Amino acid sequence: MGAVSGLVTGDAVVLGLQPARLPSRALAVLIDLVVVWAAYLLITLGLALATASLDEAAETAVFIASFLLLLVGVPIAVETLSHGRSLGKLACGLRVVRDDGGPIRFRHALVRGAMGVVEILMTFGVVACVASLVSERGRRLGDVFAGTLVVRERIPAARVLAVPPPPPWLVGRFAGLDLSAVPEALWLEIRQYLTRARELDPAVGRRLAERLADELVARTGTPPPPGVPADAYLAGVVAERQARDSWRALAPGSGMTASVAGMTAPVAGITPPVSGMTPPVSGMTAPAPGVAAPAAGSASASFVPPAATPPTSPVPPPVATGDRPQSPAAPAAPSTGFAPPA
Repeated sequence: MGAVSGLVTGDAVVLGLQPARLPSRALAVLIDLVVVWAAYLLITLGLALATASLDEAAETAVFIASFLLLLVGVPIAVETLSHGRSLGKLACGLRVVRDDGGPIRFRHALVRGAMGVVEILMTFGVVACVASLVSERGRRLGDVFAGTLVVRERIPAARVLAVPPPPPWLVGRFAGLDLSAVPEALWLEIRQYLTRARELDPAVGRRLAERLADELVARTGTPPPPGVPADAYLAGVVAERQARDSWRALAPGSGMTASVAGMTAPVAGITPPVSGMTPPVSGMTAPAPGVAAPAAGSASASFVPPAATPPTSPVPPPVATGDRPQSPAAPAAPSTGFAPPA
């Protein structure tokens, strides 16, 4: 994998572009040549059949024109219209850009195409390979004269590895440590060491952990507890910083707390106050002295309790007279106003 190129634009902005190396460029050129030569052979065969009645000079002129048009003109037009992405470069994730990182134009593609005839077609790619190997950024002669550079557009993303947790007996041990003076670059080095400590040689990993621990102690001003290894100390401090970052994200005043408060606010507005609630009908007691009754027209005054059902009088038990109990007297029949005859 090539080093990142430090290109500087006119605005003094450093561009981190990764130049393409010889293997990927050779594969892209091979794909382009296969496609172009296949099209050239098919068109040449068609022209040979179409120009069979012409003389030899005319046939030679037609073949030279088709050669220049297909093997030189088509690549130039493709790179100009696609801003440096030919078919092979698109397949390999490459692109031709200017030295300042901008897209190429027709003059850049023209110089590259003209030099490509000498570098690639006439010498079978030997000159282009040698120039690319000698150049620091992998440029061939066409790139040098045109002021261009072939860069990689698709860079494989690095695998994200989780930082291993510290030993259980170190959890919360560094709660009072001042981490405000530790720069981000040192945090990045510590995390990279912790994620790849198992891949390192034990002696090399121990020396690297001790160096990082010394830098961390110099920034915090607090030495590690006695008997704590350097790698465990680094893991404990990183875990403490992650815990503080999580606490800041969930601290009062953050967006999460505000959203929860906004959700509970409408509920609080719907719930009536306790002092204005109407007591239930059963067991209702008179309001205490000094407590005003709810105003008319309010939500509490509009509530009318249902009428209480009068309790039914119990049936009197039968009265015993003598040895036989007598049944209770039957209720008198209602008067109808009719008197029987004497």
